[in-house]
Amino acid sequence: MQENGTEVTAAGIARLAGVGRAAVSNWRRRHADFPKPVGGTETSPSFALTEIEDWLRAQGKLAEVPLRERVWQQVAGHPQGPVTALIHVGCVLLLVHDRPTVWLEVSAGSDARLAELLPTPLDQVLTPRFGAIRKRAVATPAADRLRPSAPLLRAAAELAAELDARKAYEFLLGRHLDANPRQYTLTPPGLAALMADLAGPATTVLDPACGTGALLRAVATAPGTPATEEQHLNGQDSAPELAALTALRLALHTRAVVRTAAADTLREDAYASLRADAVVCHPPFNERNWGHDELAYDPRWEYGFPARTESELAWVQHALARLREGGVAVLLMPPAAASRRSGRRIRADLLRRGALRAVIALPPGAAPPYNLPLHLWVLRKPAVAARSAQPEVLLADTGVFTADSRGGLDWQAVRTAVLGAWRPFDRTGTVPEQPGLSRCVPVIELLDDDVDLAPARHLPPSAAGGGAGRLADVRDSLGESLRLTDRLTPPPAAPRAPVRWPLTTIGELARGGALRLRTGGNGGHARVPVLTDHDVLAGAAPSGSLPESDEEAVLTEAGDVVVPVLGGGSIARVVDEATAGAALGRNLALLRPDPAALDPWFLAGFLRGTANNRQASSYASTATRLDVRRLQLPRLPLEQQRVYGERFRALAEFEETLRLAGRLGEQLVRGMYDGLTDGTVEPG
Repeated sequence: MQENGTEVTAAGIARLAGVGRAAVSNWRRRHADFPKPVGGTETSPSFALTEIEDWLRAQGKLAEVPLRERVWQQVAGHPQGPVTALIHVGCVLLLVHDRPTVWLEVSAGSDARLAELLPTPLDQVLTPRFGAIRKRAVATPAADRLRPSAPLLRAAAELAAELDARKAYEFLLGRHLDANPRQYTLTPPGLAALMADLAGPATTVLDPACGTGALLRAVATAPGTPATEEQHLNGQDSAPELAALTALRLALHTRAVVRTAAADTLREDAYASLRADAVVCHPPFNERNWGHDELAYDPRWEYGFPARTESELAWVQHALARLREGGVAVLLMPPAAASRRSGRRIRADLLRRGALRAVIALPPGAAPPYNLPLHLWVLRKPAVAARSAQPEVLLADTGVFTADSRGGLDWQAVRTAVLGAWRPFDRTGTVPEQPGLSRCVPVIELLDDDVDLAPARHLPPSAAGGGAGRLADVRDSLGESLRLTDRLTPPPAAPRAPVRWPLTTIGELARGGALRLRTGGNGGHARVPVLTDHDVLAGAAPSGSLPESDEEAVLTEAGDVVVPVLGGGSIARVVDEATAGAALGRNLALLRPDPAALDPWFLAGFLRGTANNRQASSYASTATRLDVRRLQLPRLPLEQQRVYGERFRALAEFEETLRLAGRLGEQLVRGMYDGLTDGTVEPG
């Protein structure tokens, strides 16, 4: 039972039952026995979690509330707020992880006893991990602060016994970040891993704008990283709650020495004496109030005093000031920082003295703001005794890897291209030119009036469409595709009177064991392709990515049927051998039929019926959501299912061939336009 009367919103109820919020609104209207609100507002009421659980279970909509869901609802409904709840949980999970027998001793007895006894053992765990009390971001919670958290802490320890302490905390923290997307600027896992690769193995690491700790965690787990007991991870953030959450997250994730500080980095640098092997940073962009007036004579501005509009160049110089000689800094930068006139003198000095080693343009969608092709700047702290700067700087542009059809980035392709250019350049100071992708540019060539470092302005273009030879290949492929389309065109439809089959629903089939129903959205830890709703709609290969989490990803198998639940389209896709093994992305439902009861192509075909989708959809002001459990199927013998299944399979093959012909036609047209306009294709 929930001793603290945890409340849950309509969104939480929808998550518990695996439905959309519109379904919860319908239940409230249609069922007189639906629990009454106990809090919240008229437009956003909250309900008692235990009453909701009992009602869902009585309605057959919930067999058992998962422990992780119960714990999350307690975090979300904590009287002191979810951030305080996560800090308390993190402290206790660290105690459970490091000293499990001590936890068993203090947790025996009442909640009041637990709250009174906890501060001492927590302090004994936190002090060696995070340093002296006055300097660390995670203070030992007092007994009166812990008292409202006692039921939550017991439940979190139970979850740790089920998952382990680290996975339990990653799940709860990930849920909080997902629930508050506007409060936090997150660094996607693929980008964090690339930045860690560029920084290289490091014993002492600093992130001066650490946020939720994604970059420090990526460096701690990168290949070639020193033994964690020898590694020192240092972070600072102006938000005290982020400094605390990051410290707890890293302490549970690694045995490295962890230090985080809560203060404005540029104004109150907590690591003034640190000389790190590596600095990784995703700084705030376009800040005007970064300390321009009060920091005019700061010794960090070795390469020039940044203008008020050049906060990013202040972060660059801060990173260089905290490096040892030869240390590497990797910063995510807005593209404007490479070309704004107000920053040209600082950029010029960074080049002259050999501090700036590479500027790498990322594809749009790499990180927020997703509409911009952000840059990575790779810097190396010059040796004091160095006589001359490096003669060349590496410029690279990975915009060619922009995903098609709104899908996610191919981070593996981006990583291969970037590291394939950076690593030999880092060893030798030069690398062969790759048209349209990378080039070593002489520093003297960049030292003009603009000092423009935008890679696209200095790279030779790649051949349009791959050149005239490649366009000929595309034309041949298009011709073959059109011939195949003609052969696969369905025969004339034979009319017949409408058939009234006995019907069943997906929900009934799932309860009867004829199929399994799963929903996607968790990344897990394995780096596998992610099948997105856009991939399903476009008939494309898995192209997405998901934030790494400790909640197990749903992996597809051949014969599964995948259905998008947003957008109102009548789409269902049968997973083939090429797609099998991909993780299921957000806004997708997966149906895994029992082959002894259901033919997958029969299932997918009938799910695509327009009338079927219309009766199973609910409508909000801006979106349409499909309740997959309400989709209907005719009750037919397996042999008759297979007859329909073969026809549906042939239609799917025809549809895919049409898509391919369309893509090849677009590629040929685009290549011809480019070739004619850049002079590589004859007009005659």
